[in-house]
Amino acid sequence: MQSAMERLYLYTRFERFWHWAQAALILSLVVTGLEVHGTYRLLGFQRAVEIHNGAGIAWFILYVFIPFWQATTGEWKHYIPTTKKLMAVVFYYGYGIFRGDAHPVPKSERNKHNPLQRLTYLAIAVVLIPLQVFTGLLYYSYNSWPQLGLSIHLRTLATIHTAGAFGLLIFLIVHIYMTTTGHTLTCHLKAMCTGWEEVPKQLPVEGTLDKAA
Repeated sequence: MQSAMERLYLYTRFERFWHWAQAALILSLVVTGLEVHGTYRLLGFQRAVEIHNGAGIAWFILYVFIPFWQATTGEWKHYIPTTKKLMAVVFYYGYGIFRGDAHPVPKSERNKHNPLQRLTYLAIAVVLIPLQVFTGLLYYSYNSWPQLGLSIHLRTLATIHTAGAFGLLIFLIVHIYMTTTGHTLTCHLKAMCTGWEEVPKQLPVEGTLDKAA
């Protein structure tokens, strides 16, 4: 028996914008980056480099604005890491979802992200993205290394940058899959387009991560 549903406005315009903008930028960076590495020929080396550099700079600018927006709007609260109910969420995605179990931490206006999402987003925001930005800037300033006194093996830098790119690509693939795990195949996708999410009706204390169990 399906639970009664309610609609909540969870994603603001800017949140939806930076979500889709990041997805587009990551895809363009992966596509052009692989061509720069010689995996295939699509745009031509020079054109691929130009687009890759432009997308990287655009992503860096966007990345600066995101924490500022979160800090000024209070949205940062949804990203506070927690291990409460973490294993319940892991078990849910491991097998509970295939049995039709209810999500242990349903979305709400107080908790837009479950513990697994929070930890994943934190790792990406403070580790993976800064790593890509830093290695990308080093790559971009390669001709200035002698003046900067840098002595780095270019192949090592390229390997680290490429590994980070594949990490982001894996996250993107998993993220796309996770959008299909709602009560309908496209409900999460529609929510990120309109801002309105359909969630099961819950008692006020159900699913909260703000109170101790």
